[in-house]
Amino acid sequence: MTVRAYAKVNIFLKICGIRNGYHELRSRFVRVDSLYDTLTFSKKQHLSSSFELISSVPIPVSNTITQAYALLKEVAPRIEKFFRTHKIVLEKRIPQGAGLGGGSSDAAAFLNFCNDVMDLKLSKKKLALIGEKVGADVPFFIYGYPSANVEGIGEFITPFEEEVPPLKLLTPPIHCDTSLVYRAFREHFADTIDPDAGKMWMQMESRKLLEELEPLEANDLYKAALTVYPLLRKYQAPHRFFSGSGSTFFEQLKNQL
Repeated sequence: MTVRAYAKVNIFLKICGIRNGYHELRSRFVRVDSLYDTLTFSKKQHLSSSFELISSVPIPVSNTITQAYALLKEVAPRIEKFFRTHKIVLEKRIPQGAGLGGGSSDAAAFLNFCNDVMDLKLSKKKLALIGEKVGADVPFFIYGYPSANVEGIGEFITPFEEEVPPLKLLTPPIHCDTSLVYRAFREHFADTIDPDAGKMWMQMESRKLLEELEPLEANDLYKAALTVYPLLRKYQAPHRFFSGSGSTFFEQLKNQL
């Protein structure tokens, strides 16, 4: 049993306020179907009470999947029985620290799998409420929309009907720490916060946004990331946008439209 956990990019990302220490945003998330991790749920050789996760790359002992498991077990204790006999093999293809939401997508794929296969009968809204405790991007992946407007601290998600434009991704060998980038934004750019930023863009197709916006204008975290990781400047180019807190750049492939 294998499920895919897709990457995402932010077509635009505006910081609109700070609430209880959390940054409120307004953003367009689009799913990247060509890039994904896989989670394979397979039988253990021996019965074990421990939750077993094997990853193709090093990940922290406390990671988004183990966090999602602990939270889901609180509302659905019977999942523990399944994981006495099954383990998860995580094949990581989405780069870490790249602004592509890989860890969040992994957690969402895990929650959706458990809900479906174990017939937990939890609504998407309930799963999203669990997921947002793991990370702000998790609810977007729970719903599985190809494109959506995301607001608040990630909890308000509205599907956006459009044909997602083909994108070319470039991920430099730079691991961006999200917390450091947000800290840099607070320290250097907090005075630029506009509560209405990005409102007009929410009704525009992603294709049009990528044609009309300037990369530095589109993502409020871009300049912050440059202050923390100046080597990112090496990869800047006209019409090359920046996803989330980085380090991935992307651009629209116009010849495929």
